[in-house]
Amino acid sequence: MKIEEGSYYHVYNRGNNKGLIFFEEANYDYFLEKFKKYVCPNVDIFAYCLMPNHFHFFLRIIDPNGFEKGIKNFLISYTKSINQTYKKVGSLFQGRYKSKKIDSEEYYTRIITYIHHNPKDAGMVKNLEDYRFSSYKAYVTGKPTLIKKEEVLRWFGNLEGFIADHAL
Repeated sequence: MKIEEGSYYHVYNRGNNKGLIFFEEANYDYFLEKFKKYVCPNVDIFAYCLMPNHFHFFLRIIDPNGFEKGIKNFLISYTKSINQTYKKVGSLFQGRYKSKKIDSEEYYTRIITYIHHNPKDAGMVKNLEDYRFSSYKAYVTGKPTLIKKEEVLRWFGNLEGFIADHAL
């Protein structure tokens, strides 16, 4: 799929053979640092969730070429680091990242809710705000974030609408 400037995408991937991509808490933070370095200059971020064996991002592309190069370098860099740290070899991820174009405002809110519900659906937490490696908490707290929070809250009507839609 050709990535287009100004378009919205659900970008995701999972571990090779459905294996882990995060082995300890520090890996999640490192992953986000690398994402910020390589990918963030080329996208707007609306939601993310990092699970032990997969990840999800909902993004708007600012620079398609920069994004393609950035995400490739990001995943290679993260894989090399994990392989070196944990004495592994080979692919960490199940092939190239996947992307699905999201083209309606109704779908914007559904994909955000879907992404944020991953840890709850997997039985890892009872409350969405308890999961540390998701953008949900950025919406319900006043902490600074790279997430396009105000834009997303408008899609849901406001913060109350955001919380209500996630409670379903």
